[in-house]
Amino acid sequence: MREIHTDQITDAVARLCIESNYYLGQDVLDALHKAREVEVSPVGREVLDQILENAGIADKQQMPLCQDCGLTVVFMELGQDVHLEGGDLNEAISAGVRQGYQDGYLRKSMVEHPFSSRTNTKDNTPPVIHTTIVPGDQLRLIVAPKGGGSENMSQLAMLKPADGREGVIRFVVDAVRKAGANPCPPIIIGVGVGGSAEKTMWLAKHALLREVGQASPDPEVAELEADILERVNRIGIGPQGFGGLTTALAVHAETFPCHIASLPVAVNIQCHSARHKEAIL
Repeated sequence: MREIHTDQITDAVARLCIESNYYLGQDVLDALHKAREVEVSPVGREVLDQILENAGIADKQQMPLCQDCGLTVVFMELGQDVHLEGGDLNEAISAGVRQGYQDGYLRKSMVEHPFSSRTNTKDNTPPVIHTTIVPGDQLRLIVAPKGGGSENMSQLAMLKPADGREGVIRFVVDAVRKAGANPCPPIIIGVGVGGSAEKTMWLAKHALLREVGQASPDPEVAELEADILERVNRIGIGPQGFGGLTTALAVHAETFPCHIASLPVAVNIQCHSARHKEAIL
């Protein structure tokens, strides 16, 4: 049994909130540079240049990549041999979000009473926390701020089993077409297939944590990802919606067994500021 004090968790979450909003991952930068090389639209190339310049300024000046510093999503993998001391785990995470958004001068975007007063909580809490119990004696924290423009483009469909693979592709491509420029392309598309309604939505968001462009280890799923990406980029939305070859940088899909009567499919779109950082305690 290994002990971890909740103060360590608070400190880690605070740091990850800041780092994820300031520094774009090298995998995302590499994908953007690659897109710049193959983009044929002059306007599309200019947009990609501006996105890369923006990332460089954010890094050097230690400031947010985007004015929308996101709803704070935390994926937590808690080792079953970990003993937590010092207080409530979820409150420790919330305290880290509170501290990180204050110290990093990050925009606070969370409102309570969502269908009435919509009063800003003023510290970007509460975060959305997804907890998974795993073997081992470590705690892995992944902080993934999610902007409203891309999150609002999420879609869920309970397809018929007879819709099959082609139905999945049509649904995802149509979701991207309907989203248009709203999620700030070039985008990364998270796809969940299987499970239940809530499970497939989780799969779609979790898929966005993968290194950009890294294919699924399942050959069948990897082929699905490639086919969706090819069809999405034929739509022609392009960088920031101005047209071009690069509507999406990657498609990441995750699957889970489902009921014999169901074929749940979810889409969770990530903007070009694909922000997430992690720490292992």
